[in-house]
Formats: sequence, C-alpha cells, structure tokens
Amino acid sequence: MADNDSVKKTLLVTLVLCVVCAVVVSAAAVLLRPQQAANQALSRKENILAAAGLLQPGIGVEQQFERVETRLVDLDAGRFTEALDAQSYDQRKASRDPALSTPVPQERDIAKIQRRPRYAQVYLVRDGDGRLSRIVLPIKGYGLWSTLHGFIALEGDLNTVAGLGFYEHAETPGLGGEVDNPGWKALWPGKRVYDADGKVVLRVIKGKADPGRPEAIHQVDGLSGATLTSRGVDNLIHYWLGEQGFAPFLANLRAGAA
Repeated sequence: MADNDSVKKTLLVTLVLCVVCAVVVSAAAVLLRPQQAANQALSRKENILAAAGLLQPGIGVEQQFERVETRLVDLDAGRFTEALDAQSYDQRKASRDPALSTPVPQERDIAKIQRRPRYAQVYLVRDGDGRLSRIVLPIKGYGLWSTLHGFIALEGDLNTVAGLGFYEHAETPGLGGEVDNPGWKALWPGKRVYDADGKVVLRVIKGKADPGRPEAIHQVDGLSGATLTSRGVDNLIHYWLGEQGFAPFLANLRAGAA
C-alpha cells in the first residue's frame, strides 16, 4: 500500500510540476512578446538603414530612422495609397492573406514567391531641400534552400543602386550564405537597374564582371560555388524591379505622378 501511495505521489508531483512549468513558460512568452516585437521592429529599421548605406555606428537606430519616411504603395496602381496604415502594415502576413494578396501565375513567378501582396511598404529618405535622395524597397525570392528576405536601395534617380542586404535566409554557410559577405554587398552600389527603355538589365552574372566593358555597369559578380543562390538573387531583382513589382510605381514617382 505504501508503494502504491509512493507511485501516486510521484505521478502527482510530476503532473503538478509539468502544469507549473507550462504556466511559467506561457506567461513568459506573453510577457516577452511586446519586447520581442520591439526588437524585431528595431532590427528591421537597422537593416533598412544598412541597405541604404545610412547606418552609422555610435548613433541610436531610432534616432537615425527619424529621417526615413514609411509609405504604402498599391503595386497594381503603381501609386502611394492610404488604404491601410503604413506603420502597422505587415507585408509578410499580407502575402499569406487572400484578401490582401494575389496568386502569381507560375510562368511569371520567377522569384518563386507564389503570392504577391497588393500593397508594399517603401522607405523614403530626403535631403535638406526635401528632394528624394534614396528609396528603399523590400524584396524577397527563393534561393537554393530558402526564401531570402531583404531590401534594395536606389539613389534619387530611381535607377542607381545605393545598396542591398538580406536580413533573413537559410542558405548554405560559406556558399549561398555569402549574400551576407560585406565584400559581395559592396559590389552593388553604383550599378544601374534599367536601360534607356526602362527594361531591367541589372544581372547577377556567372563569374566576374569585366570593368572594362560598358555592360559592367549592369552586372554584379556571381557568388562563387553558389550558382542557384546567385540565380535566385538575379530572379528576385528582376521580379521586384520589373513590371510585376515596383517598376510602375518607380515610373510614376519619376514622373511626379505617384
């Protein structure tokens, strides 16, 4: 009888301990959620500034981000919109919402995103005279093993690359993971996206661009040993800066009609 009581007591203590642990873990998750959200928002701002080449060490991210204006763009109309709040809009969540996104036909889905959101956040940086000096655009697309999420920044001419960076991916370290290599990211500033006809001609090529050739202004060296990741970056650039992405908006912005 004593043995039975001992087993029952052991099971009871184990059950109580499990319940207590579950309550503690759940409570911690709830209490930490606002801080986690704040950290994610801060990291996003840091990556936007970094892509634009504006991140300065020793100065608070929030302080630096004060010069950045967040706007929402209707990708179908190619114009700014106030249909939703630009600050609270979650573009990744919207991409999964049938009410806020549209399926991408397979023959057009070169970035392999499956669904494109109807609206996209863009980030504007102006100079002291109020003129647009840089714009940062969100980009994403599939590489070899994962979807790469990042930003590309353009100069005020809306054609010259100011910078590029990916803040989330699961590509192979040392190969596709070289998208994070500062040396490779340094190859992007100064490259031109469009030709005289407005066609996307910026490419990630196999091998190295020849600086002595005129087309080098539109070429970025491929990642050594990571052909599929390089191709994925090339595809997502062509998708998001093309007619299915931001090209109509950029054309309207350039003409003062956005």
